[in-house]
Amino acid sequence: MLSPQGRVVMVSGANRGIGLAIARCLHAKGYNLSLGARRLAELQRTVDELDRERVLCHALEAADAISVKTWVDATIQRFGRLDGLVNNAGIVRSATILDEDETALDELWKVNVKGPLRLTRLAMPHLKASGSGRIVNIASLSGKRVRNDQVGYAMSKFAVVALTHATRRLGWDSGVRATVVCPSFVATDMSAHANSTFGRQNMTQPDDLAEMVATVIALPNNAAVAELLVNCRYEEMV
Repeated sequence: MLSPQGRVVMVSGANRGIGLAIARCLHAKGYNLSLGARRLAELQRTVDELDRERVLCHALEAADAISVKTWVDATIQRFGRLDGLVNNAGIVRSATILDEDETALDELWKVNVKGPLRLTRLAMPHLKASGSGRIVNIASLSGKRVRNDQVGYAMSKFAVVALTHATRRLGWDSGVRATVVCPSFVATDMSAHANSTFGRQNMTQPDDLAEMVATVIALPNNAAVAELLVNCRYEEMV
């Protein structure tokens, strides 16, 4: 396993839910962190208990190319290196095949697909320089199968799976390893509206998902995990 000492990891969407759980988990293990979120003040309050000597909080609009570049530049300026990137920021919108208004679909594509694509592009030179760079993309089981009418969300997550495999291919010879994590229901505020009859106590807990992400980041170059499918209920196909 790779030692976390001195290693720097960026986490997008770190102010709540899965992103916050990942940030806290990685911090506890000794990583230096660059955390990005839309609402900077909220992020700073949320992670106030962390050692600020090892943490950079930065505003991030995942759909805005300039905002993404500014965050990456600030991370390198602060820490001088980059060893990991967790693309966690994402949104949920209703977008079906029959919707003539494509506004929601466009929003999903800008945030869920182009956001991690841009961050990957900008982070890649620094991750290659690390020799053991890690990218973890938080997708969804909706990126592996379709169970409802929300095709826009599923399409965006299928795209993140494809991005991950392309990233693995691009960075492999330089020691960059990419993993896509595909959970089903996770007990966060984003899933509060979903499947209320299932019960939040039965959903995957954010802290448990964070431990899986931390494990993937710490694995050596010769123990790479391409896809990590995480379910809280039985499904035949996965």
